[in-house]
Amino acid sequence: MKKTIILGIESSCDDTSAAVISNGVILSNVIASQKVHEAYGGVVPELASRCHQQNIVPVVSEAIKRAGIDKSQINAVAFTRGPGLMGSLLVGTSFAKGFSSALRIPMVDVNHLQAHVLAHFIKESEDDNSQPSFPFLCLLVSGGNSQIIKVSSYDKMEVIGQTIDDAAGEAFDKCAKVMGLGYPGGPVVDRLAKDGDPKRFKFNKPHIPGYNYSFSGLKTSFLYMLRDNLKDNPNFIEENKNDLCASLQFTIVEILMDKLRKAAKDLNIKELAVAGGVSANSAVRAAFEEHSKKYGWKIHLPKFAFTTDNAAMVAITGYYKYLDGEFCSQDAAPFARVEL
Repeated sequence: MKKTIILGIESSCDDTSAAVISNGVILSNVIASQKVHEAYGGVVPELASRCHQQNIVPVVSEAIKRAGIDKSQINAVAFTRGPGLMGSLLVGTSFAKGFSSALRIPMVDVNHLQAHVLAHFIKESEDDNSQPSFPFLCLLVSGGNSQIIKVSSYDKMEVIGQTIDDAAGEAFDKCAKVMGLGYPGGPVVDRLAKDGDPKRFKFNKPHIPGYNYSFSGLKTSFLYMLRDNLKDNPNFIEENKNDLCASLQFTIVEILMDKLRKAAKDLNIKELAVAGGVSANSAVRAAFEEHSKKYGWKIHLPKFAFTTDNAAMVAITGYYKYLDGEFCSQDAAPFARVEL
């Protein structure tokens, strides 16, 4: 069987990543994270793009080396075209253009959100058959997105519900920041929540029609509750940190699963997946396991390496587009915002 080898490049935010896949099987996935943003409590776009410029050549070189191939064997280069930070995307796009020109191979542009969904199709080995069957519903949750997507095929995805304001990951991070837990706050909240009471504090839950989400009201009620309690007890956060984290996490996960459960029931779809950075959250994963037992769902939880931004998901998306002959031209420009 002829091998189709794709190099994937991801540079949409603050992680520089390169991956190599062969016929859908992952050979390497290298990620260089940027620690510089921790001091600022969030990603600084200008610093992110500078770090990408420093990282991209060694990261791609290492990915090719770990894959055990020569660059002359690569059939195409897939890159994240958007959405994301414009400066960061420009670095990956420019590198892909140079790489494509030098090796005279086609370029494949990839939608970052579509790539998160298709991360479930990355194979660990030739006989790996754990991929979802079509159609399935995918809950895409990250710092910038909270969406319910009906996936009918590799190239046919429909967003049936999404946040009308803030994303779930943003709610985690901002509430964590208010408590002084640092950035990114989501993983810290998850860790502290393990020793807390999830029902100790009650926060506002939105009443949005259909399958759409809203997290701004939850953030506001969390903030006001802290403010009111800190007036009487300046040590309120420190003394109740675990319970605050557990209650916040419980509320966010409940909001996410309520709408997903409704969509699955209405559309009569029993195959469900979760993707994006928040899919690494232990409570989200536990909720999927619980729903699987209660409602007979067949669930797909991504490997932790594929939850955050990574080039393996870009490479697998590029692989399917390559098979369909969907290439892009050298004058392709990145875009900061785009729909799925």
